Amino acid sequence: MKLPPEEAALLEVRSLQAGYGPVQVLRGVHLQLRAGELLLVLGRNGSGRSTLLKALMGLIPATGRASLAGQELLDLPAHRRARLGLGYVPEQREIFPRLSVRQNLLLGAKPSRTGPSRWNEAAVLALFPALAPRLHAPAQSLSGGEQQMLAIARALMGNPDLLLLDEPTEGLAPRRVAATARLIRQLQEQGLGALMVEQKPWARELADRVIVLGDGLTQFEGPPAELPPDVSAAWL
Repeated sequence: MKLPPEEAALLEVRSLQAGYGPVQVLRGVHLQLRAGELLLVLGRNGSGRSTLLKALMGLIPATGRASLAGQELLDLPAHRRARLGLGYVPEQREIFPRLSVRQNLLLGAKPSRTGPSRWNEAAVLALFPALAPRLHAPAQSLSGGEQQMLAIARALMGNPDLLLLDEPTEGLAPRRVAATARLIRQLQEQGLGALMVEQKPWARELADRVIVLGDGLTQFEGPPAELPPDVSAAWL
């Protein structure tokens, strides 16, 4: 979903720096994302794509500037960022394996900050009907595809304004990859913004814009069709 250019950015990042101990991975990343927009993060392995999402969610220390709907994020702990409307689906899903599907969903639940809550148990089960008969099953008994559904459903239970998605189709069968792509399109159509790390071709087809990370910096930001061949050759 492309929005008018004059609309203010939902997420704005400037000069973001982050890493792990003495290893600096991001050295000055910038990006903007509007409400309802899908921004795809591209780059080679080790370019800092997952590091970017972790830094925005507050899972690793970061410096620079990052704001969600005008609210500065970097000084806030992760749970405060979630309450502001930031949802996170990590690459490894990180569900609670011994808790039931329902318990996992309830752990993610919180009301919307900006209006009526769209997402509750009934709404996410309508989106993921395969989870309905497994509500009382331990999460560790789910298949890989079902665990991915649960991870996304749990994030939606927080009624986010923006989802951070890290390789949402990693390790999934082709049929489940296609289903996940349809789901993300559906969420776009409902106006949910997303910053997504994904390497598979379908992601570029859905994305409104892409950013390319390389050498710890933003090497390109713009529509996928305008990605210069020299940037692609050098950094992808």
